[in-house]
Amino acid sequence: MKNHLVAHILNRVADYMELAGDEFRTKAYRRAARTVEFLNEDIEEVAARGRLQELPGIGRNIAGKIEEILSTGSLQLLERLSEEYPVDLDSLLSVEGVGPRTVKLLYEELGIKTLADLEEQARRHRIRRLRGMGEKREAMILRNIELARSRISRRPLAYVVPLASRIKAGLLELEGVQRVEVAGSIRRGRETVGDIDILVTATDPEAVMDHFTSMDEVEEVVVRGPRKSTVRLREGLDCDLRVFDDEVFGSALLYFTGSWEFNVELRRRAISSSMKLSEYGLFRGDERVAGRTEAGVLEALGLSYIEPELRENRGEVEAAARDELPELVTPLDIRGDLHMHSLFSDGIDSMEQMAEYASVLGREYIAITDHARYIDDPDAYFRAAERIEEIDVLAGVEVSILHDGNLEVPDGALKNFDLVIASIHDPGNLTERLLAAMDHDPVSIIGHPTGRVLGSPEPVVDIERVIEGAAEAGVALEVNSNPLRIDLRDTHVKMAVDMGCKIAINSDAHSRGALENISWGVITARRGWAEAGDVLNTMGLRGFMKWLRR
Repeated sequence: MKNHLVAHILNRVADYMELAGDEFRTKAYRRAARTVEFLNEDIEEVAARGRLQELPGIGRNIAGKIEEILSTGSLQLLERLSEEYPVDLDSLLSVEGVGPRTVKLLYEELGIKTLADLEEQARRHRIRRLRGMGEKREAMILRNIELARSRISRRPLAYVVPLASRIKAGLLELEGVQRVEVAGSIRRGRETVGDIDILVTATDPEAVMDHFTSMDEVEEVVVRGPRKSTVRLREGLDCDLRVFDDEVFGSALLYFTGSWEFNVELRRRAISSSMKLSEYGLFRGDERVAGRTEAGVLEALGLSYIEPELRENRGEVEAAARDELPELVTPLDIRGDLHMHSLFSDGIDSMEQMAEYASVLGREYIAITDHARYIDDPDAYFRAAERIEEIDVLAGVEVSILHDGNLEVPDGALKNFDLVIASIHDPGNLTERLLAAMDHDPVSIIGHPTGRVLGSPEPVVDIERVIEGAAEAGVALEVNSNPLRIDLRDTHVKMAVDMGCKIAINSDAHSRGALENISWGVITARRGWAEAGDVLNTMGLRGFMKWLRR
């Protein structure tokens, strides 16, 4: 899936256009990048079907650029622009408070090309002397450099899982390989991933290492050993491979899956029982008490099985000791999808195509929720939904929340829609706007509540007030499954569960392929301790409609 690559290159072209002062092309490339970034369907498949120009903001010229990126992995236009401004835009623009025009100023006045240059000049107090900067902004930039460094090194989970799965599949084809498991933050379902951890049992570890270090995906072999090797992948991530014997595979998988804090808590618990825990097993003295399976190790520690998504040391160990862990929601529990778009707004597939594929995925019902501003003929919209026979289709709508907390259309104009989702699509005063939107009677769900985009600075919102307000108003909060949103995030889901606020796990799909992305929202909900009963769209249609009419 090359969506991330294509969007990244288009965004960089837009950045260079902004440096050059070309406002028109800046907006054109920025809009195209956003379309690809939030497409959630494989851009290569869209291109293969010859449908690039059907996407919002993508005309013949930019479609050609996308095809060039897909076929070559690069773009000549970007290479030419980067020669005019030889700066590391990726790292510089990752710093909050530094935009393309600031980069131009820093380069022309101080010769700043890299993050290291920026840090050096800030520490030497030279940035504050530039026009429009000042001491406070210089200090802010310096503070944000470290935050930027941590963001640069991580990738969205949805973009790393296919890569890890390919590596796993290749290892499983090797003779003598008995078991392969992806561990680490991928197995825990964290929204972003810094590296890939893979564990293997095999009769010939040397052959496993030969294969691993010579994969097509490998850019550099960092270290090679008889049972552990590290490679740097072409995507910029490190991947660690470890080979363990079968009798300790469970303890190894437990160790390399859990967060550092989780592992510390398990070791503390082992010590309190006069035992010792490591990746090689749970020991009492020299005797290995457990190690073959994760469940066996946890049981020997007096704990019920802890699902991988929960292993963050957020109270799950104590709950496991009391046998009070939640029965987490699963993908099979999801019966409806309540947020998606069609050709009536900015989607690229028809209502019929969306419904047909949702049925293939096992959904019992869906809500088409096109943007209100695009629906010029509501009656035609309602008729289109009614004609669909494959699956029950609700004619919903997504309305934008304005800066004063009102909706973009009057409440009276929303009364005939089956479902109303209210969402914020621009920054500023988020908390008060969200709370005000909940007071509108037609609103049942708040979409992507915080407006976050992974890799960007977190929006400022008092999420506790928002969740409390939603619980009081009887409004559900969405877990938007777009891989670049994941909004609500896991800790917010946990807060909602604790406060008795319903969540709705939705795809926000703009194409039929993107309907599959609901799985990322389920993972996030599981990390937030959500059970099926906490999730609105685990209800059957009759139960959901009863909830709407409550």
